[in-house]
Amino acid sequence: AGGCPQLPVVGGALREALGGARLLARGPKVTGAVRAAGLREEWSPRSEAMEEVRERLLADGVAGLRVAVQLHGEPVPGFAEALRAAGAEVVGVPVYRWLPPADLTPVDRLVDATVRRTLDALTFTSAPAVVSVLRRAEELGLREALVDAVNGDVAVVCVGPVTARPLQEAGVEPVPPERFRLGPMVQRLCEELPARTPELAVAGHRVQLRGHAVLVDGEARPVPPAPMALLRALARRPGRVVARAELLRALPGAGRDEHAVESATARLRTALGAPELVRTVVKRGYRLALDDPEG
Repeated sequence: AGGCPQLPVVGGALREALGGARLLARGPKVTGAVRAAGLREEWSPRSEAMEEVRERLLADGVAGLRVAVQLHGEPVPGFAEALRAAGAEVVGVPVYRWLPPADLTPVDRLVDATVRRTLDALTFTSAPAVVSVLRRAEELGLREALVDAVNGDVAVVCVGPVTARPLQEAGVEPVPPERFRLGPMVQRLCEELPARTPELAVAGHRVQLRGHAVLVDGEARPVPPAPMALLRALARRPGRVVARAELLRALPGAGRDEHAVESATARLRTALGAPELVRTVVKRGYRLALDDPEG
């Protein structure tokens, strides 16, 4: 602001102009900023969704009105079009733009870790971040695999419905927080993860799977990706025999050599530090040695 001496004058004129306008605030952050400027919002939707703002405007009637819409980096589908169709002049006000990072390596690592299920969860706090990850996954040829992962083993939690929308359009239903805030999002994640990874009683040990490790009697044991993929396949049917052919399909990049299953099993037993957790069933496959397979 030091290099722009006219800004205070413009700001005062803008505040005065807004004082004579109807102000609709989508969420509490906007409401707080409006009130901090000495203004007052006319209305704010309980859902904190732009769809409800649009329906309120259309219900009130917008024919002949000029409506300024603050944009947050991603377009709001159908919002401006619906208002224009109802006779309004719509002015888009972009306050910032989202651009891809100069170095895509961290994003690529995130996509790869999600696809490999070495993450327990993904969290998002903005819709453009979701779009960026999905777009990069598509560029890598991994979009379908990423969607499968977050619809299965990897929990995904969004801070609110606006952030969740691009995932829902991709066929993913994120875990919703109780309230659309960062704190409740973290709390919801803390509730969700234990429910997704029940503790198993295996060969006298307590076992819980994590993204890149296994808790054995409360001690974290890092497990490489291939053995972890095999363990996840066994854990989906705890205590039951899983055929070698099925386990082979679960291993990333294993081809058709069933010896890869034997190698992954040996590495898994070593990583767990308790070889008795995984039992060999001769000529059939492997199973987790559940203490009570029928329970």
